[in-house]
Amino acid sequence: MIEIEGIIIRTSPYEVKETIDRLVILLEKNGATIYNRIDQQHEVGKTGREIPPIEFILFGNPASGGSIMDFNPLAALDLPLKILAWKDSDQLVRVAFNDPLYIQKRYSLPDQLVAPLKLSLLIDRALG
Repeated sequence: MIEIEGIIIRTSPYEVKETIDRLVILLEKNGATIYNRIDQQHEVGKTGREIPPIEFILFGNPASGGSIMDFNPLAALDLPLKILAWKDSDQLVRVAFNDPLYIQKRYSLPDQLVAPLKLSLLIDRALG
């Protein structure tokens, strides 16, 4: 498994679609707006090419995201938030998302604005 600075990766016991389904349900229950869900395998398949399952969701909370973008408009480059799920070459389903401390450092955000970016516990609940 490749490690990339600023990205947290977890393993999911569910298939890619079910992983994203579970995340969407839990995010919505916690007040997030789901802006889009993209099935990259399906989209790439339209070109005649096959890739393993890979989906991601774009989501956020306009109030929290608005506060972050008000503090530093460049943070909009990483907002709305994203979660990616894919099946890797070992046939394991992985979930990746931005590390909130990386985003905080990248945009010099104060601690009080970072709380909505902390997804680890929520993702662990969805995958548990």
